[in-house]
Amino acid sequence: MEKEDLLKLKDEELLIEKKKYRKAQLFNAVAIGFLVGILIFGFGAWALSSDKKPGFLIPMIFPIIFIYRLVKTPNKNTALEEVLRERNLI
Repeated sequence: MEKEDLLKLKDEELLIEKKKYRKAQLFNAVAIGFLVGILIFGFGAWALSSDKKPGFLIPMIFPIIFIYRLVKTPNKNTALEEVLRERNLI
């Protein structure tokens, strides 16, 4: 949401938006942890296998790409944080 739109909202509505933001952050953290677990398991299985083919590492690119996209997405909620700070709701 744009900052102008957020300024029009009441305090209760801003707190609801804050809850949505927190849920999104939690989901991103869980998704990143899950993908890192997949990477660790995959690399560990590859390292311990007797037949070390480098082609096995190609599927490991997908979790890396997803992690990168989750981490590097622009923070769309900076305006929400600014409005919450202005109204002392944090």
